[in-house]
Amino acid sequence: MANILNIETSTSVCSVALGSDGQIVDHYENYDGLNHATLLSKYIKDVLETAARKEMSIDAIAVSIGPGSYTGLRIGLSQAKGLSFGLGVPLIGVNTLQLLTVSTMFQEFFDDDILFAPMIDARRMEVYTAVYNNALTPLLEPQPMILDENSFEELLSNHRLVIMGNGSEKASKVINNRNARFIQGVKPVAVDMLALSEKAYRENTFIDVAYSTPLYLKDFQATVPKKKVL
Repeated sequence: MANILNIETSTSVCSVALGSDGQIVDHYENYDGLNHATLLSKYIKDVLETAARKEMSIDAIAVSIGPGSYTGLRIGLSQAKGLSFGLGVPLIGVNTLQLLTVSTMFQEFFDDDILFAPMIDARRMEVYTAVYNNALTPLLEPQPMILDENSFEELLSNHRLVIMGNGSEKASKVINNRNARFIQGVKPVAVDMLALSEKAYRENTFIDVAYSTPLYLKDFQATVPKKKVL
């Protein structure tokens, strides 16, 4: 039985969950915006205190590694690395697009031939996306994509596609296909990481504590101030 501390900071939601043998022992979430730097340390402290009260040792740290918010991913991975090193336990990286897919699968029953296109909002009409089947096998590898009326055209000609995540609203405005279904309100949260993090733990699929980096998918683009500050 593995006790895994899960951290999710890839979007505007900040969340932490302690999982044990498929069950959530304790969890905290905040949906109010990018408050990760303020809230994450407290959530982790509270979860560790719960583990101590229940005399549970932490066996691994799992963290969402992206794609997603540059700042959020850096904060989450930095905290996860510190915990992993300090506790002497392995570090697990969870792909945020896979997490969105699993979160959607938990909501209802889907036919075996359904494909899933999780989307994380980027700038303008761009999203980070991928396409998975129900076994999480990628039919389209994670990538940035500029959405238009032809997005996923080939897949949609032969498959039903469920599109979700905070980029799905933009997609619904340009993709008009009867095989496309858009699900709003699906957000990556730590409580839904458990299936993926426990699978990684069983398979000894860990990431390097010193050298692992977030899955950004593209280079960071800083905004340029409109006026010079003297």
